[in-house]
Amino acid sequence: MKKVLATFVLLCLPFISLPTMAKKSITPRQQLIERLAKIQQKGYMYGHQDDPFYGISWDWDADRSDTYDLVGDYPGVMGFDLGGIEMADEKNLDSVPFTRMREEIIRHYERGGIITLSWHPRNPLLGTTAWIENDIKAYQQAREALGTLHQDKLGEQIPVPQTTVHSVLPGGSQAEKFQLWLHRITDFMLSLKDSKGQQIPFIFRPWHENNGSWFWWGQNNCSDAEFHALWDLTQDYINVQLKDFIVWSFSPNLYGAWTEADWLIRYPGDDRVDLIGEDAYQWGTETDFVRGLDADLTLITKIAAEHGKLIALTECGYQNSPDATWWQRVFKPIIEKYPIVYFLPWRNFKKEHFGASKDAKTADDFLEWSKQSNFLFIKDIKKIK
Repeated sequence: MKKVLATFVLLCLPFISLPTMAKKSITPRQQLIERLAKIQQKGYMYGHQDDPFYGISWDWDADRSDTYDLVGDYPGVMGFDLGGIEMADEKNLDSVPFTRMREEIIRHYERGGIITLSWHPRNPLLGTTAWIENDIKAYQQAREALGTLHQDKLGEQIPVPQTTVHSVLPGGSQAEKFQLWLHRITDFMLSLKDSKGQQIPFIFRPWHENNGSWFWWGQNNCSDAEFHALWDLTQDYINVQLKDFIVWSFSPNLYGAWTEADWLIRYPGDDRVDLIGEDAYQWGTETDFVRGLDADLTLITKIAAEHGKLIALTECGYQNSPDATWWQRVFKPIIEKYPIVYFLPWRNFKKEHFGASKDAKTADDFLEWSKQSNFLFIKDIKKIK
């Protein structure tokens, strides 16, 4: 596998290294890509969603972190979600105030950390959440209730859930609303400035887990052409003002049975993607998780090498840590075979948790792992520029 890693780094160098350009001419986006590549050569970073807001046994304490409480350092990467910003809400979908989010993003950036943003926007057509499964079920029940003779009139009463993406594209019934949503998310991104007034660069991961069908932009809820149009519309709008500051991440969900041709169908293109991610949780058996993640990372590593991209596990974990040995016995042996630059467990919350914590059954196992030299936290990456 050292040969795979060496090949990956070699093939990526033309994309991530700009030796003939003066440093001042390199954009913050390019600087972040180069920094990620340098970090990747030293190991992999620990990331964590909503790390400074709450943990397994606490919430909203100032200057606190489950990661810091356990290992004495902060995650190299912190994740934050913008779901709700499109509605001009004061808090996101997980009740995090956007003012506090902005403060913690700035704080983490200034301590030397890396920021990644995700977005679970509500359904612009139905007025419901990003998750569409219940909407589809309700629509099917409504069809049955109307009876065969009246089903042709259903569209006048209840929009078809699977037409949501179509509705936000140019000419669609929700196109104007979606433009407003893109304006609001861009405004928030533009407000992310450090204490010197400089724009903060970050990783943005929109329309994630698109190969599943639980979100309104998912596999069975829009055509491949509509998904590409949605991605392009989003990226082109935001890039008008933030092109030089965003590292774009394309992140499908764990599958385990991809062919390269199938994986590439919804890939936005090399000119639109900087980092290839995957969201990979153990929801089923350990055997299925290990097999699926190993297969996916083998394929993604190959694609990344061919296309000159970095890779990461952009979401991951095992809910509520039922296995005290999971990190080092199950997870670590897989990821260490591949050149991932970071992995990011989802948030720790009282009812569900995924990341490291002194309050988790996996605390001792994770703490032991964290002492390895290739396992990177803030202290390990702050000097890598």
